[in-house]
Amino acid sequence: MKVATEAQDKPVIESIVSIAAIALMNLWAYPILVLWTLFGILIFPLLFVLGRAVFRWPADRLTRWCIWSYGRGWFLLMSPFVRFKREQMTLLDKEKPYLFVVNHLSFFDTFCMALLPIHNIVFAVRSWPFRMLWYRSFMRLANYLDVEGDCWEDILAGSKKAFAANGSVLFFPEGHRSRDGKLQRFYSGGFKVAIAAGIPIVPLCISGTDLLLPPGKKLMRPCQIVLRALEPIPTGDFSGKDGHLRLRKLVKNQMANSLAEMRGEEKC
Repeated sequence: MKVATEAQDKPVIESIVSIAAIALMNLWAYPILVLWTLFGILIFPLLFVLGRAVFRWPADRLTRWCIWSYGRGWFLLMSPFVRFKREQMTLLDKEKPYLFVVNHLSFFDTFCMALLPIHNIVFAVRSWPFRMLWYRSFMRLANYLDVEGDCWEDILAGSKKAFAANGSVLFFPEGHRSRDGKLQRFYSGGFKVAIAAGIPIVPLCISGTDLLLPPGKKLMRPCQIVLRALEPIPTGDFSGKDGHLRLRKLVKNQMANSLAEMRGEEKC
């Protein structure tokens, strides 16, 4: 009888602990995110001046380093509730430019790109982040690309400029967040850029950010976030009118299989 009672009490206790953890996390995470963002904005001018003097980097690269460092700080602040893990990053050569493509699950996916060992990355994103007062000036200074507001020629030119300066470019090929965690239709823009510029494409797979902040929810939840890099794919063999389609299909299949493995699901 005692054993049965203890077994019945266990789910109740676990539920109470879970609710308490969620409450504590949100009492911490939202205020600290606001404070960290304000601190980053206030300290940026000092970091910018010092960085220009020490590293001699151009303004856009230095801004991208500051944004990457902001993401690294966010990891530290979230670490009491979120476990961050990165996999297969040794596949990446820090001295080479790449075009990254990554699946999209959450607003926090962009923060998690600081898990990459490379800071000099131009993000190609939709227009709405450029309308956020506290981010847009930094995005413009970092020469981020607006895939909705900019024309194709400007996106290609901006990407080639980043590659020429030994930087990389990152696209979210789905265009917007997945509501069910599954890969959605891929757009071709990033694949066309990689082929036109002759740059290797690196698929990235992220999991867990949809658990951190589930779609339609306002409360964050403790979780584990994993970012995995896949083998760089040379784009020289994808010429012709259907080259971007073949590359897009290959990358999507690789990402689907890798995500299934990361989630313990059956591969496609």
